[in-house]
Amino acid sequence: MSLLIAGTVAFDAIETPFGKTDKIIGGAATYISLAASYFSRDTKIVSAVGEDFPKEYIQLLNNHGVNTEGLEIKPGEKSFFWSGKYSIDMNYRETLVTELNVFENFKPVIPDSYQGTEFLMLGNLAPAIQISVIEQLYNTPGLIALDTMNFWIDNTPSDLKKAISMIDILTINDAEARQLSGEYSLPRAAKKIMSMGPEYLIIKKGENGALLFSGDKMFFAPALPLEDVFDPTGAGDSFAGGFMGYLAKTQEVNFENMKNAIIAGSAMASFCVGKFGTENLVNLNISDIYARIKEFVELVKFEDKSID
Repeated sequence: MSLLIAGTVAFDAIETPFGKTDKIIGGAATYISLAASYFSRDTKIVSAVGEDFPKEYIQLLNNHGVNTEGLEIKPGEKSFFWSGKYSIDMNYRETLVTELNVFENFKPVIPDSYQGTEFLMLGNLAPAIQISVIEQLYNTPGLIALDTMNFWIDNTPSDLKKAISMIDILTINDAEARQLSGEYSLPRAAKKIMSMGPEYLIIKKGENGALLFSGDKMFFAPALPLEDVFDPTGAGDSFAGGFMGYLAKTQEVNFENMKNAIIAGSAMASFCVGKFGTENLVNLNISDIYARIKEFVELVKFEDKSID
């Protein structure tokens, strides 16, 4: 099934305890689409960059089968730029620079060739932009997922609640789930958030894994303990890409298959953090990915001998 991704394509500059980069390719749509490309053969993006964005970066996406017809190149403008520095435990990062540039007045335009897309992943953008993407599609996709963050919860609550009412899956982290719901207990928070519209909720817990909720059902997927974590940037987006790409590949949307999709997403996130930026995501083969998924299976596999 076809997968449409709306989000940022951008420059990042990253510093961690293990090194630093100059400007490299980043952005939510970049990570999501690269991760999804290993599962979905029909992946498209809607985004914008300035004329400063290198053509080889766009070619990199194309080489992974990502359709960039919806990537607008704005003459005379600069691309979105973010710079951040991570602490020694990688759980805290300081934003050093954020330059919206082309995204300051971004108005997405859906190409005619993108109409009829079956799955839609809305990366972390202003809720008004996310709503605009949904409303431009003539036929509502069979599955719509949305990612958001604390900034939009604080500053655009009405738009965000409208966007949430239009989707099937919401992905947020545990702090944002508590902030959005006003509940400390994550199961209570999940019920309150799902009452806003989405049938499924994914709560990401970083190095502590992820939770999937739907109705009264709950599933927990651990994060894989890794010897080397160089850069957490894009891990959440890589998770979303693996998750949505897997669902698009298997064409089966239900709670049981979403368990598998969460493991696929977790596998892609584990590759992402192994090197800076997208470096690890662009050099994988499918056998690497399925071997990593098997590691996750073995991590949680056990035999209960306490029951006769």
